[in-house]
Amino acid sequence: MPQPSADRRSDKPRAGLRLMHVHAHPDDESSKGAASTAKYVAEGVDVHVVTCTGGERGSVLNAKMDRPEVWENISEIRREEMHRARDILGIRQDWLGFVDSGWPEGDPKPPLPEGCFALVPLEEATERLVRLIRDFRPHVMTTYDERGGYPHPDHIRCHEVSVAAYAAAGDPERFPDAGEPWQPMKLYYHHGWSWAKTNALHEAMLAHDLESPYEERLKTWEREPEWDERITTRVPCGDFFGVRDQALLAHATQIDPDGMWFAIPREIQQKVWPTEDYELVESTVGRELPEDDLFTGIPTPAP
Repeated sequence: MPQPSADRRSDKPRAGLRLMHVHAHPDDESSKGAASTAKYVAEGVDVHVVTCTGGERGSVLNAKMDRPEVWENISEIRREEMHRARDILGIRQDWLGFVDSGWPEGDPKPPLPEGCFALVPLEEATERLVRLIRDFRPHVMTTYDERGGYPHPDHIRCHEVSVAAYAAAGDPERFPDAGEPWQPMKLYYHHGWSWAKTNALHEAMLAHDLESPYEERLKTWEREPEWDERITTRVPCGDFFGVRDQALLAHATQIDPDGMWFAIPREIQQKVWPTEDYELVESTVGRELPEDDLFTGIPTPAP
């Protein structure tokens, strides 16, 4: 397991706290919650990302990287990109070791490829994650909601595995050979793009006489107010949007520096929506909602 970055010193105010993010593919850790990750790392929190698959079947979304030699070595390149992003964010990172399921296209959609993550038995994947939880002993875990954030088969499976592992990690009767039981205290779902956030950024762009990248998307957005109301926790992290952006750029096959990810000036993002948003799902330390911190109710361990 990679070691924490060298600047994570014991004199930082939150040293001793541990946070685990569970993601489906390399780049998800940088596109979902990376600024709050960077904020917690700066405060001394030990952050561990688990990446369920290698992203082997992902598309090359950056046209500048759409070259034969990239496609021929996509597995190695995506692994190298993940390692660069890991170092930028200052995190630990482990691969859960499963193969990307790919995005099924067509009507009807084709069957998923044999042996892919979405088809692996739930117990098998859960045991692997339980082993990492018991080794790292996180106080807090995050993952995707039941829709996967978006309906990629690997994102939905990541949700299922994360929820099952959170429940099993503290039970000595589950996976007894996977390490000493450890029960994380809180489980969160990451909520990246609510209608309220998207619309606020859209309106801000128009107010500055700038073209909004969200205009067409908002025209067809079927609002679900009850979905946005599920957000319980908004972590202020605007000062770390720059670190987030650098981690995103490390995933050069996935992120076009001239594309939508960077269409909103950082200054507008920091003013209009300077938080990353989560939903508290499980807690062993009570609920004092709303929150502005994933560690609300969890004391910093004594040095």
